[in-house]
Amino acid sequence: MRGTMMDFPLTLPTILERSGRIFPRVELVSRKPDKSIVRSCYGTFYRRARRLAAAMTKLGLQSGDRVASMMWNHIGHLEAFFGVPCAGGILHTLNLRLHPQEIAGIAKHAGDRFLLIDDVLLPVYEKFREDVSFERVIVVPYGFNSVPEGFLSYEELLTGVSAEFQYPAIDENDGASMCFTSGTTGCSKGVIYSHRALVLHSFCCGLVEVFGMSQSDTVLPVAPMFHANAWGIPFAATMLGARLVLPGPHVDPESILELMVSERVTIACGVPTVWIAILDALEKNPGRWKFDPPIRVVCGGTAPPVELIRRLDRFGLQIKHLWGMTETTPIGTSGGLRAYMSDWPDHKKYEVRAKQGWPAPFVEIRLMRPEGPGTVEGKKSCEVPWDGVTTGEIEIRGPWVAASYYESPDQAHRWTADGWFRTGDVATMDEDGYVKIVDRAKDLVKSGGEWISSVDLENALMGHPAVKEACVVGIPHPRWQERPLAAVVLKDGTQASPEELRAFLAESFARWQLPDAFVFLDAIPRTSVGKFKKIALREQFANWNWDS
Repeated sequence: MRGTMMDFPLTLPTILERSGRIFPRVELVSRKPDKSIVRSCYGTFYRRARRLAAAMTKLGLQSGDRVASMMWNHIGHLEAFFGVPCAGGILHTLNLRLHPQEIAGIAKHAGDRFLLIDDVLLPVYEKFREDVSFERVIVVPYGFNSVPEGFLSYEELLTGVSAEFQYPAIDENDGASMCFTSGTTGCSKGVIYSHRALVLHSFCCGLVEVFGMSQSDTVLPVAPMFHANAWGIPFAATMLGARLVLPGPHVDPESILELMVSERVTIACGVPTVWIAILDALEKNPGRWKFDPPIRVVCGGTAPPVELIRRLDRFGLQIKHLWGMTETTPIGTSGGLRAYMSDWPDHKKYEVRAKQGWPAPFVEIRLMRPEGPGTVEGKKSCEVPWDGVTTGEIEIRGPWVAASYYESPDQAHRWTADGWFRTGDVATMDEDGYVKIVDRAKDLVKSGGEWISSVDLENALMGHPAVKEACVVGIPHPRWQERPLAAVVLKDGTQASPEELRAFLAESFARWQLPDAFVFLDAIPRTSVGKFKKIALREQFANWNWDS
């Protein structure tokens, strides 16, 4: 027997229509490369997103086609977030901070047909243009307000079609958006988010225990829109009618603080390194920025230090700690205090706030570890108790958790036989469901909320003619939380300087992925089975002097 409710699909066109009809006068604020401010509204955004959908359809976009975007956080990118999927396509946000060859490889893996790109980013495109085969490149006049010959003009495309667009038939399980993640093996893997997942995730963002977002908020996503869709905020804010402030390429502390003050921001999101830099600016310039506290600071990517949470409180910036991954859209858990903790001493409250929190509604988490001693690959696993002490690998499932990677059958082992996703993060969980991540199962370096593959760096280093062995580990950094250190054993009779090795790696890696420190050893510590003993290197160099 069928249910008694209507069969109403959960798709992005419904959110787009709601924004244009219910919140047409709500303001959208966007900062350009020259730091000038552009003001629009959901009503105008609604009409332009529909025109983009019509324009992409006119260009031949078919259901499921990937449209890549290389764009900063601004209103034009928001239009793409809805215009492409509402035409039946999948918007694939490219991480413009990667090495050009890595961007090209990801675009080819995704099978992107079209590219939407800010005019100010065309120099980046030129670095990998010969390695990709986009059918059409559409240039958004974001900084120069001009389009070079040979490219399509975004604005001309929009003026050449009608806003009276008829949405194609879209199933809620159709793909809408796509992001790539480094994952725990060091290779890029694609995640396609369905319309249903994005809609349900948007509802989740409105919950008090998550973002607590509503139409009364002004939201500043410092997190890039190419980083897990700016944590889902563009979709959620549009659904809920929240006022959006999009910072463009300017995410330095002064620029962010200026926007927070001038636009009266109530919610902001970003990785801990953003807030570490902002705290430093606030403490160096007491009284310079005066805003209406408290501002809810949604923080994820890596765990924020307790001292950061404590010191930001003094300025009226209250960190709300979340945990998630590209594979989880990305909300997995949300932090905060329970009602019974209100009378606890401050130090205990801060300890709780620094945890990753408890699973979001409809998200289930279990911690698993191999039965018996050791961590033998493939050994049968058992669930660990929720005692706040016993560690296990986080496995997760839910309506916005990926069920597979795009065209990556070699990654099927990341899902268990009963359908849970293996995250690679090791944690404890207490009796109230609070998750506390204590380690990572693999050896990626997480710097400023972005993954850096130690394996890829090691393999590249060992391609240098003077290098015999190389081992890369992440060690604590005062600003970036963690940065890569490369331990190198040179071949007998050879020489190499840190500058030479860094230049060698720069041919294949983005600047931010390069090791900040190199140490030259006679031998790299090994485990009993001959593997590099990375934990020994982390301990040896844990107190590295970054100023030397």
